[in-house]
Amino acid sequence: MSTPSSEAPARPFVRATVVRAQEPASARPGDSAVVLPDGTIDGFVGGQCSVEAVRSTALESLRTREAVLLRVLPDHGPAFPDSPGAVVVVNPCLSGGALEIYLEPMLPTSVVRVVGDSPTARALADLAPTVGFPVCGEDDATLPGSLLAVVVATHGGDEVGAVRAALADGAGFVGIVSSRTRGRAVLVELSAAGLTDDELARVHPHVGVDIGARTPQEIAVAIVAALVRAVRVDGARPLEPSDEVAEPVTAVDPVCGMTVVVHDGTPHAVVDGEHVWFCCPGCRDAHLAAAAPGSA
Repeated sequence: MSTPSSEAPARPFVRATVVRAQEPASARPGDSAVVLPDGTIDGFVGGQCSVEAVRSTALESLRTREAVLLRVLPDHGPAFPDSPGAVVVVNPCLSGGALEIYLEPMLPTSVVRVVGDSPTARALADLAPTVGFPVCGEDDATLPGSLLAVVVATHGGDEVGAVRAALADGAGFVGIVSSRTRGRAVLVELSAAGLTDDELARVHPHVGVDIGARTPQEIAVAIVAALVRAVRVDGARPLEPSDEVAEPVTAVDPVCGMTVVVHDGTPHAVVDGEHVWFCCPGCRDAHLAAAAPGSA
């Protein structure tokens, strides 16, 4: 999971920066743009053909939350230095030159909500921010980011209700500070309350990595370790619908073979009753010129 290099945005987007360019590419190193989850691009990273490659790769980067180095190359252009691990797009409709564009997903801060006022809850609230997990309380009206996890540390009380509320709020990880016996009992109650298997899989009773913790501070260390593992190994993340990136609708340009993201601004035509999308108006015009009568 990629971590933003500087400020965290309120909503996710991808920062696209041209890091290398060959003549006669129109973009220059340092040119940049942002790509929103709906595919909207604000800024300049080259002509229409490179923009489509940036759009589709950026949306994939946003879904995986991993940074990508995109290489956009002409079909028969000059050699360009190898970049192991980069995503390569060979585009026959480029006017020449080549581009390398760094795509960095910028993600909202992942917030941990701590429920309860027990010594463990207070120790966790002190420790979690030191490893990059801002903490909010159960009564906070607004979040300084997206709700990654909720840790229920009431040591009794309405733990079932707190877990259900956390799941409803979109927490990708819900931990319960409890004994193993109490944790199993809470899972039984949650199952009887109608939670789905997917919801139950997000619930972690007796939360924490087993380090033999005893004191509230040691238990907090174990819980933070579990949160780090959930993010880095298991891919846990907030589940708010506003932060989810839907898989885009794509089509293949029949002229140049480029895969394009279908959106309101994608060049489009209807040929013999079939919808066709293109990377740029030039490909559309060429296709229409060669199409049978009846094109639109």
